[in-house]
Amino acid sequence: MVFRQSAQLAELVQKERLPAISMFTLFSKAGGLISYGPDLPATVRTCAAYVARILNGAKPDDLPLERPTKFELVVNSKAAKILGIKIPESILLRADQVVR
Repeated sequence: MVFRQSAQLAELVQKERLPAISMFTLFSKAGGLISYGPDLPATVRTCAAYVARILNGAKPDDLPLERPTKFELVVNSKAAKILGIKIPESILLRADQVVR
């Protein structure tokens, strides 16, 4: 639900002046304050590689369990300004993307 309705949730939290954080980058790009979570395209590629291995005969039980290795931090400075929040420069410098 959060993924599909990111724009509506971002609009709601801005209306209610809530500093909301999500794991989906779509949320912060739509107006949420911050998102921090796994890089979804990289995760999908990993899933596709698993499917290919299974289709080529690998047993699912024999495949290692993998966790995401790449995470994305997106900060929406426009949302921060609306909320009256000053994002520290150290966070902005670490962000993979800053929405202005």
